[in-house]
Amino acid sequence: MSAELEIRQLDGLHDIRPADWDRLAGGGNPFLRHAFLHGLEEHDCLDAHGWQPCHLAAWSGSRLVGALPLYLRSNSYGEFVFDWAWADAYQRAGGRYYPKLVSAIPFTPVCGPRLLIDAEFPGAAAVREQLAAAALHFAERHALSSVHCLFPPADDEPTFERNGFLRRKTCQFHWFNRGYRDFQDFLDALTSKRRKAIRRERRAVGEAGVNIERLDGRDVTDPHWRRFYEFYCSTFHRRWGSPRLTLPFFMSLSRRMPEQTLLILASRRGRCIAGAFAMLGDDAIYGRHWGCEEDLPFLHFELCYYQTIDLCIERRLSRVDAGVQGEHKLSRGFAPIAASSFHWLRHPGFRAAIEDYLKQETREVDAYMESLEFHLPYRSGEVQ
Repeated sequence: MSAELEIRQLDGLHDIRPADWDRLAGGGNPFLRHAFLHGLEEHDCLDAHGWQPCHLAAWSGSRLVGALPLYLRSNSYGEFVFDWAWADAYQRAGGRYYPKLVSAIPFTPVCGPRLLIDAEFPGAAAVREQLAAAALHFAERHALSSVHCLFPPADDEPTFERNGFLRRKTCQFHWFNRGYRDFQDFLDALTSKRRKAIRRERRAVGEAGVNIERLDGRDVTDPHWRRFYEFYCSTFHRRWGSPRLTLPFFMSLSRRMPEQTLLILASRRGRCIAGAFAMLGDDAIYGRHWGCEEDLPFLHFELCYYQTIDLCIERRLSRVDAGVQGEHKLSRGFAPIAASSFHWLRHPGFRAAIEDYLKQETREVDAYMESLEFHLPYRSGEVQ
């Protein structure tokens, strides 16, 4: 490595000044901020679920010029790029798939920079290459099966490809703001059938006596968080087991990231019965979690989709990111988009098998996404 560049491995972000980290990450993606990532570490969200921080940081003298969020994983929960079959095949062949190395936002399938680079540093391009190479060196040194980078942006992709990573394609669902004046303007872009259906769904929530309140981080009190956390935990207990995020972590967002934190609460007969949690970026709303005490018809769609769409239009943001899975999102105006992940496999034979598998899987994903285009609810001639 260059004599002027030193790459250090960190067991957490506690020794990195928030301003230094955020200078690299930028402010556009809330999940990359020091407050979010360090909050996960500080408030016991990671260890119990197999996320061990081992970030890489590049220094030029005393200046932080690059970083790669990185975790040693003992399982694949919370990644949303499903490699359980890979792990099973590797281990049946006598190998040890875990631990593996992953660059991602824990529990969060949101696209965003993974190679965080000081754009003003003269050797910025070299920093990218050396961070990727350092991750591979770590894996080789510790005889790890693999290194994975999940949901990076297009700017990061060439670096991973040059370093021998294989691309994997997946499908997410986003809603795009086409310059709508208000929610009615969005509805006018839909077919008559879908327009009537959404109106009926929203009307049903109102007729059930539900009142909805949108709160940014400044207005979310500890009692609000406690109530939402009950909903959040109930959803996890029903579907996935133990909750990943802790109540102190949620509470920390109101203190550290109030302008990027959103809580949508539904009340009925004076009692809070449901809630949805989202984060706000420079150009997007990211819907993350929801839960309820009363499972009223269409309440999930109202809190998680229609309220975020309405706010997106109101604040003139470009999109709502609803994450992976859920074809039911199509009929509510969300469109399929391609997202990528990148995978380096240490064993040559295993790499060759995965490379063949990904070629077939990519064709299937392309065909699947093409088929979804026929189910979009927009009127003929509307620009998508």
